[in-house]
Amino acid sequence: MKEIASREKDEYYMKRALSLAVLGQGETSPNPMVGCVLVKEGRVIGEGYHHRCGGDHAEVEALKDAATRGEDVRGATAYVTLEPCCHFGRTPPCAQRLVSEKIARVVAAASDPNPKVKGGGLAVLREAGIEVSCPCLEAEARWLNRGFIRVQTLGRPWVTLKAAASLDGRMALSNGESQWITGLEARTEAHRIRASHDAVLVGVGTVLKDDPELTVRHVEGRNPRRVVMDSQLQTPTDAKAVTGDGGCLILTASKDAARKKRLEDAGARVIALPEKDGHVDLNAALSCLAQEGILTLMVEGGPRLLTAFMEKELGDWISIFIAPKIMGDGPGLGTGLSFASVAETLKLKGLQARRVGEDLLIEGRFTCSPDL
Repeated sequence: MKEIASREKDEYYMKRALSLAVLGQGETSPNPMVGCVLVKEGRVIGEGYHHRCGGDHAEVEALKDAATRGEDVRGATAYVTLEPCCHFGRTPPCAQRLVSEKIARVVAAASDPNPKVKGGGLAVLREAGIEVSCPCLEAEARWLNRGFIRVQTLGRPWVTLKAAASLDGRMALSNGESQWITGLEARTEAHRIRASHDAVLVGVGTVLKDDPELTVRHVEGRNPRRVVMDSQLQTPTDAKAVTGDGGCLILTASKDAARKKRLEDAGARVIALPEKDGHVDLNAALSCLAQEGILTLMVEGGPRLLTAFMEKELGDWISIFIAPKIMGDGPGLGTGLSFASVAETLKLKGLQARRVGEDLLIEGRFTCSPDL
């Protein structure tokens, strides 16, 4: 019974640490989101989270909070949503800081997949005589930092495919018209999802057809980085994605120096990548985005771009808004995919569905998505 009570207590404080960690969403990349709660004699004496890349880590924020409260942290337990770091980066190592502050026990939700850490932080704590308990609510902690884990283990971001379609799966009419398939509530929710990602990616076809801003509207939130997949550098220099605040990143297979210069003069960054089948190699593109510090990527392109990601099994998650409409002929989600049998088709797991205004939002993880 004592062991159960202790585990429940650990999970209680870890849930608080996780709720703090998520406050850093959108600001910490390429670092993970981390929260920390300091507990002594049954009281929370300090707490904090990693606010932004380059700023203090969660453990230091919590120690500072305890100092502000006039609390003595010696002998306290630190609940941290990720293994404390043990290397010098933009900030000093947190594991050694916890040792110097004479923390008695550390409960970590999950180990850090970063090769520079990967158990090293916990080892520093144990060698100093600190009691270490790990994992605790590991699944929740790893899901929170799925983008960080993807980059550290696979060298690519976590990829969400987003689409709006009719009941018969069409993303546009046969004449190309697609605005608006879904209602305002669904579009608002789509912007909320967009704000939770580090970057949003569209193909040049979407830029030429719709000239999207790729910003967050309807809701409060930070604008993700704008990325355009443009194999032949057809993006207009006056496209909203290019001229908007912060410009955009254009990934291309083109070697046309004159077009590149015009786009860069307009405010874009252009990166040439390897070509595959006449298009930018998607694996190279994702590797490039990871190197740019992007942990989570939302793909909002048209049917062809979404199909390309699904064909290469590079999507992790899908968010599809289904409108109660029959649109008949026209391009649809998955147009261009071909399977020899139903058993080979792409499948989802952990399916979630909810009504958003007059539309339905269906979300789930592709079964081909590697485990976290």
